[in-house]
Amino acid sequence: MRRNPLFFAMAVAMGLAVASPTLAATTHKQSEVKALHALIDKQQQQLDQQQQELQALRDNLQRLEGEQVQQHAELAKVAAAPPPPAHPAVPAFSTAPGVSVTLNGFVSATAFSQSKSFVFGNGQNAEFPVVGSKGRLSGFDVRNTRFWLDFKGSKFTENWSGSGHLEMDFFGGFNGTGAYSQQQPIPRLRQAYMDLNNVQTGSTVRIGQQWDLMFPLDNVTTSLSHIAFPLGYGVGMIGWRFPGAVWMQDLNHGSSGPQWRLDLGAFEGSWSGPGDNVNYLTAGNPGFRPQLEARLHVQDKSWLAYAVVHYSKIDLKGVDGTAATPIKSSIDSEGFEVGGNWHPGPWMFKANAYTGKGLGEIFGNLVQFGDISETGGYLQAGYRFTPNWSTNVFYAYSKSDRSDVVRWLGNGSAGRLKNRQGAVSLLYNAGAYDFGLEWIYDKLDTTDGLTSKTTNGNEVNLSALYHF
Repeated sequence: MRRNPLFFAMAVAMGLAVASPTLAATTHKQSEVKALHALIDKQQQQLDQQQQELQALRDNLQRLEGEQVQQHAELAKVAAAPPPPAHPAVPAFSTAPGVSVTLNGFVSATAFSQSKSFVFGNGQNAEFPVVGSKGRLSGFDVRNTRFWLDFKGSKFTENWSGSGHLEMDFFGGFNGTGAYSQQQPIPRLRQAYMDLNNVQTGSTVRIGQQWDLMFPLDNVTTSLSHIAFPLGYGVGMIGWRFPGAVWMQDLNHGSSGPQWRLDLGAFEGSWSGPGDNVNYLTAGNPGFRPQLEARLHVQDKSWLAYAVVHYSKIDLKGVDGTAATPIKSSIDSEGFEVGGNWHPGPWMFKANAYTGKGLGEIFGNLVQFGDISETGGYLQAGYRFTPNWSTNVFYAYSKSDRSDVVRWLGNGSAGRLKNRQGAVSLLYNAGAYDFGLEWIYDKLDTTDGLTSKTTNGNEVNLSALYHF
């Protein structure tokens, strides 16, 4: 059959017309497929990268958790270990099961130069100038050197534990009066007491030789040259060591904030005659008439304060009651004291003030014995420039009633009316070592009952201290 060319051409044209949309659609779909494949590939690459980053984070977390477990193990090991000693450098030994003994102290040395002789002695125990003395002097003093033993760990009862303290220095005098005696100072017992402690109630009972409560043990002036005989001792600072008993009771035991404590003490009677001053036969010893004292003490992180009262009865007839009594047969020794210190930052401030009468037995009345009224006190300010360097300025004042001093002349009064003492020091500390340069000036007024006299004295000290 013969094909019509025209009809064939028209048929082809119509077929192409019908197929063109289908071909176009197919081509478009192929482009979309390619685009989707490209998008999927891109997302897959991003997913792979995120999985890698996630795995890195997991690895890092696992490492940190491992380190934390190791740290916890180390902390647990430290917590389980026994605590280190409070002072690793202090040698400890035992005298009985459960009782430990530690040896503490310091070696003190002072090179000094004085304008004249001083009362109580020269060098490290100089306090105020001797009236009428002449001639400069100098020397080297080591008598401040001190050591003590602390005993801890003994058991008393179920709730009470025991401890003890034994302390000595070298102000017991010199070994004779010969040419080499000055280089052989004699040891002196300072304190020897036992403590009974109840940690549940905050109670402590101290029995033995100790400082009386009028001595500001928590507020002693800073000095490297004057330690056993502090700056202002007998001038604006009073108190002495006596055998006796003290009850110390925390008033807010276990609470936070300032800590309050009440101390009640009874100490051996004391006076300067009549009778034997070293055999319990003085005017302070007749009958059972101890020195009675009470102290209220409060302390916080950077400050403390206290108030003290003192009373004792002095029987001037003596133990046997036959001594000729001067002026009156008995004296009431009475005293009241307040003081405190404050340490704001690098600063240090100390202050103390007292008043009373008949205080010679506790180093008052400018070390005079009689029914003599007096007032006194001291101030000290210090500043620490660096962890090593510091400076201190000090002033003390004591004034006894003139009429009382004159009345008791020859019967315990030495005629000392008023004293002023000042000091300036520059200190350097490095570990267990202290070094200091200090200048002390003292001005003393005295009387013979008719006329008055003023005596001045200076002392310059260069000191070194080693703590052990």
